[in-house]
Amino acid sequence: MDSRLLRQQKDCRSLPDQGEKEPGASRSSVKVTSTLLFISSSSSRSSQHGHRRPLTLFGCEAANLGIKPILPALKGEGGEFRKRRPRGTQQGHHLQRNMAGAGGGNDIQWCFSQVKGAVDDDVAEADIISTVEFNHSGELLATGDKGGRVVIFQQEQENKIQSHSRGEYNVYSTFQSHEPEFDYLKSLEIEEKINKIRWLPQKNAAQFLLSTNDKTIKLWKISERDKRPEGYNLKEEDGRYRDPTTVTTLRVPVFRPMDLMVEASPRRIFANAHTYHINSISINSDYETYLSADDLRINLWHLEITDRSFNIVDIKPANMEELTEVITAAEFHPNSCNTFVYSSSKGTIRLCDMRASALCDRHSKLFEEPEDPSNRSFFSEIISSISDVKFSHSGRYMMTRDYLSVKIWDLNMENRPVETYQVHEYLRSKLCSLYENDCIFDKFECCWNGSDSVVMTGSYNNFFRMFDRNTKRDITLEASRENNKPRTVLKPRKVCASGKRKKDEISVDSLDFNKKILHTAWHPKENIIAVATTNNLYIFQDKVN
Repeated sequence: MDSRLLRQQKDCRSLPDQGEKEPGASRSSVKVTSTLLFISSSSSRSSQHGHRRPLTLFGCEAANLGIKPILPALKGEGGEFRKRRPRGTQQGHHLQRNMAGAGGGNDIQWCFSQVKGAVDDDVAEADIISTVEFNHSGELLATGDKGGRVVIFQQEQENKIQSHSRGEYNVYSTFQSHEPEFDYLKSLEIEEKINKIRWLPQKNAAQFLLSTNDKTIKLWKISERDKRPEGYNLKEEDGRYRDPTTVTTLRVPVFRPMDLMVEASPRRIFANAHTYHINSISINSDYETYLSADDLRINLWHLEITDRSFNIVDIKPANMEELTEVITAAEFHPNSCNTFVYSSSKGTIRLCDMRASALCDRHSKLFEEPEDPSNRSFFSEIISSISDVKFSHSGRYMMTRDYLSVKIWDLNMENRPVETYQVHEYLRSKLCSLYENDCIFDKFECCWNGSDSVVMTGSYNNFFRMFDRNTKRDITLEASRENNKPRTVLKPRKVCASGKRKKDEISVDSLDFNKKILHTAWHPKENIIAVATTNNLYIFQDKVN
């Protein structure tokens, strides 16, 4: 029996109600609830290349369905292929030398810096961290949780100079980004959980970020205020208005110093454009537009326009019974404003060029690894589903994460990845148990270091893995409160898959699958990493002698 049907019978979750599908819908005839609109050809400009990118006619479909389809992967996993040494980048040669051993070499040691969050064993659902993101300078670190809150941590200025404490971050601002909602037309609850946070490059004293839950994206402005005006003519200091007839002299208002106050205010709200649950947002390199992706569609937005978006990918079939895959992640290229990729539950990655057509149904490149028949099993379709895709900072490579491995793709080679790293291959024998407890459907994220020489991703038992692309060495570390003294060096951990267990090794049977690291982030310029366990945020840095 198809594993998709088994999954649906197992947890009583289903595909979207087919009674909601659009009558007579087809690829050439789609129900459009908003009028077709134009974007001026001058509305988007690449800051990297300095040329204008024309945008043509698009259409967008308003929300009319709200049930998230659950589809496992439908593509098997292949073996490991020849690995190619990545080219060095012009950015961060010094950083690359420092990080050369981050994947397990002797050049670097990771030590504990901080842990944020309560120590209680009973964790409230709202406190579970759902996303982690550094800003472009690394000075700010934002987290989102299932309670709809965004917490921003700031690296203290004096700590930047002191190498031992540069990995210390303090709370900068906390605000409620999303609230739970209820769609009365569909009798559907919309969770407040923050799915993604993306920072915009700083252009003035204020910071801007995008946050999204399942349906609504918000643009937030984070600003500081350390002065207040005093000396109003028509208003008292306590805010009460004066009688104008009592004013006999005019005063010039002045600014007085006050305690620093950080304000978070919503500047834009982008809503009613996604039928299914949003899983990705990505800001374009022109810094004027961004994309948002749900299970079946990808929309293009302008940061200044909230009442319309433009559908650029639509994989919804006319008959929902023919649905075989869903979109799992999407991201813009870091340098080419017209290029983006999206991954699917079949284990494929499609690269699209928006210059080719308004609706990018036909991809420019298809990245897919041939299936290795020797590794074929009942669970192959599920574990090959891609949970995250990230471009390298240079734009030359692309990293994907499936359930068991991390793969590095060269954008110039589509038929197989240039590098494959096994994250927790010892779990292959435990897939049946992982299917029973639903862990096989966990979505792990991955990230690059600042020089693209090391990649990092999470695992179970609060383990996280690093892979050095130059030396081909790897290391397993643990985020644990047992080593919570500042500058305590993390000891590498090893898992014993079978046979006699050596000293300091952990048996695969003793792993705690309730403790998992799904979200990780790497400082863009330094050896500082942030990993999120259930409700705790751990910050580690390299040890400075």
